[in-house]
Amino acid sequence: MPLPQPDDLTSLVLRTDFGSEGAWDAVRAALDAAGEYPHATYVSEPRFTDVGVQALVDEEAAADVDDQIVYVFLADAATMKDPGRPLLAVDLADEPGRTFRVPARWFPDVSTNLGIANLDFAEFADATDASGTFRGFDEG
Repeated sequence: MPLPQPDDLTSLVLRTDFGSEGAWDAVRAALDAAGEYPHATYVSEPRFTDVGVQALVDEEAAADVDDQIVYVFLADAATMKDPGRPLLAVDLADEPGRTFRVPARWFPDVSTNLGIANLDFAEFADATDASGTFRGFDEG
């Protein structure tokens, strides 16, 4: 089954940790507060509990070309625990399985630029700090 399609001009944020509704609410609030416009399509489906990156890559590769998405953001256990709410960005197309973290503060920039293909996934992934987290092009 292919991943859900994000709404127009937004990125798919897939919940993979179901330990706390309060943490999930905090993640969504942090992402919504980070930008002036909506940047996320939130999906909270138990079938994605603890799903791994490779499983997502495989699922998208098996989907019809018209149904495939090129990247996804995961709200995993690390996202839920860290106050900066760093999502795990996952490349599903160019370098399937490549990842980096993006705190809520930077999510609108990454989402928008990936969504309109202004920048590609590798440009963000290549600009991460030693922890593998994108903190902007001037700070990374």
